[in-house]
Parts: sequence; C-alpha cells; structure tokens
Amino acid sequence: MAKMNTVSFGPSSVGPALKRLVVAAGVVAVAGLVGSASCTRVDPGHVGIRVHLAGNARGVQDAPIVMGWVAYNPLTELVVEFPTSVQNIVWSRDVHEGAPTDESITFASSEGVSVNADVGLAFHIEPQRAPALYQRFRQRDVLLLAHGYVRNVVREALNETAALMPVQQIYGAGKTQLLNESLHRVIERLGNDGFVIDQLTFNSALRLPDNVVAAINRAMEATQNAIQAENRVRQIRAEAEQNIVQAHGEAEAARQRAQGEADALLIRSRAEAQANEVIRLSANHDVIAYRQMQRWDGHLPVVASGANTPMLTVDTAQVLQLPEAERRARLRELLGGQPATPTTPAAAPAAGQAAGAAAPAVPAAAAAAPAPSITAVP
Repeated sequence: MAKMNTVSFGPSSVGPALKRLVVAAGVVAVAGLVGSASCTRVDPGHVGIRVHLAGNARGVQDAPIVMGWVAYNPLTELVVEFPTSVQNIVWSRDVHEGAPTDESITFASSEGVSVNADVGLAFHIEPQRAPALYQRFRQRDVLLLAHGYVRNVVREALNETAALMPVQQIYGAGKTQLLNESLHRVIERLGNDGFVIDQLTFNSALRLPDNVVAAINRAMEATQNAIQAENRVRQIRAEAEQNIVQAHGEAEAARQRAQGEADALLIRSRAEAQANEVIRLSANHDVIAYRQMQRWDGHLPVVASGANTPMLTVDTAQVLQLPEAERRARLRELLGGQPATPTTPAAAPAAGQAAGAAAPAVPAAAAAAPAPSITAVP
C-alpha cells in the first residue's frame, strides 16, 4: 500500500497568514475611506470654493472651481459649493407666497406717506466673484443672504428714491420711474459684491392709507373733469370758428352773386343804351320819311281849320342834332368799327301812288326805330 502524505494545520502555521490578511483588509478599508473623503463633486449651476485650513496660505482661494469632480485634502482643505444660478425672491404680505410671515417692504413718499408693496427680485452670483462674496459673509446659503443683506439694500433704495417723489406720482404714472431708479441704486451697491441683478418688480398693487387713496382718487377725478371741460371748450371754439368761416363764405358768395347780378344789369343797360344810341343815330330824314309813310293809314285828320288841307310834317329838330359826318362816324364806332353804309335819299312816294309800289331801302338798325311824333300843320 502506498504511503499518503498528510498536511496538518496547527496554531503555529495559521496565525501569521490570518494576521497578514486582516492587515491588508484594514489598509484597503482605510485607503477607501480616505480616498472617498478627499474627492467631491460640484453640481451644475454652482462653483466650488477651496478653503485652506492650515499652512501659510490658509483662507479662501481666489480662483473658483468649476463644476465636476474635485480632489482635495480633507485634513487641510475644505471645498464649499456656492450657487450661481438665478435666484427668485419674493417679499410679500401673503403668507402663501414666499415666507409664512409678512415680508412686504414699506417706504415713504416725499410727503411722508407710507407706501407698502410686495417686491420681487431676481439675481444671480457672478462666478469669478463668488470666493470674495463667501469670504466677506462666510455664508454658503445664498437665500439667507437674499433675505438679509440684499433685502436691506432693496428697501433702502426704494426709500431713497420714493423720498424724492410725491405720493400721487408714486401711485400713478411714476411707479415705473420708482422701480427703474431703485434698480440702478441696487445694482450700484450690490455689483461690487458679485450680485448681478436681473429684475426688480412690484408683485402687487401699492398699498396706501385709505384716506390718501380717497384723496388721490378725488384729485384724479377733478383732473379728468378739467380735461373733459378743456376738450369741450376746444370743441366749442372749433365749432365757432367753423361757423365763422362758413358765414364768411356765405357772405362772400352773396357778395359775388350781387356783384355778378350788378355787372349783368350794367352790361344789359349799356347794351340797351348803345342800341338806343344806334337807333337814334340811324334816324336820318329819309328813314323818318319812310317810317312816316309806313305808319300812316292814308286818312287825313278829321278836324281841319279853314279851307286849306293840312299837310303832315315831322319835327326832326330833336332827332337830328349832329352834323351828318359826325353822326356817321359815331354810328360806325357803335357798330364795331364797321364802315357806315351810305344812305341814299329816296323819293317819297307821291300822293295817289299805287298801293303795291316799292319802298326805299332802309338800314336794318333803323327798322326797329320808333316813329317820330307827327303833327298836323294847317
């Protein structure tokens, strides 16, 4: 039978191996603990601030650490995570908005009237200035800074701006001016600390004492009434000016019509006078004799004196007062510069001439001439 080799484990052989195993496990555990404690992570929207706790360079380091994993010595260093994202803060009277207590801000106008409002602020921290901000306040919670230091700065800016404005302006159109000027003051005071102010707003209507609100409303109503009255006066003035212009136009039109009628009447009168003058100048001895014979009905006057038969004569002394040459010249001028037609004396038809005998030629203008007066001369 073959002989078998046996190994025996005694206390002398097991002790050293187990001790080495325990020591190795302890070293690994300690190394793991130390390694995990010397590494941290900076989340997005934050920066890491390295603080030296020992050595000659102890204190806050100027260069911030960007997001990601960061290795450090937990025995001599500290990494503080500081937020740089936008923070929205509301200081309101409403317990359901913001803090459960009344955080509204009260400021005074130039008359000393208290004005209360819910104020909203949006801001963020400039990453490069985060170490200096942390070193000054030693506060890593930005919300605590906002409700303390930042709120005091905003309230002081509102008070300084409102102290230069009357309450009626603050309550009315000057609200935007109050916000803009207060925003500039806040930016000037918080900018050096690394705060970047994005927005400053009133989250509610401004709250004033009831008697002040009533007085402002009455003043506004009076102003509106004055504006309406002024607009009415302007309207009445415009209507009056329109009526005056219309009356002037109608009067001018009436004058123009009267002038036109007068001019027309004068033109007609001148035309009639010129026609009468043409007729008068056309009435020579031959025309008068012709018109006399044309108008005579062939009967002698019934009344006669003596045994002599009366003869019909025409008194032309009043008709023909001008010399023949002057009469012809004036007649030619009245007829428009046309040469006068020479008039040939025509022999009057003898008594007893036949009824169908031809009459002498008569100018056209003389055809309408009235018959001269005929008197019976015994």
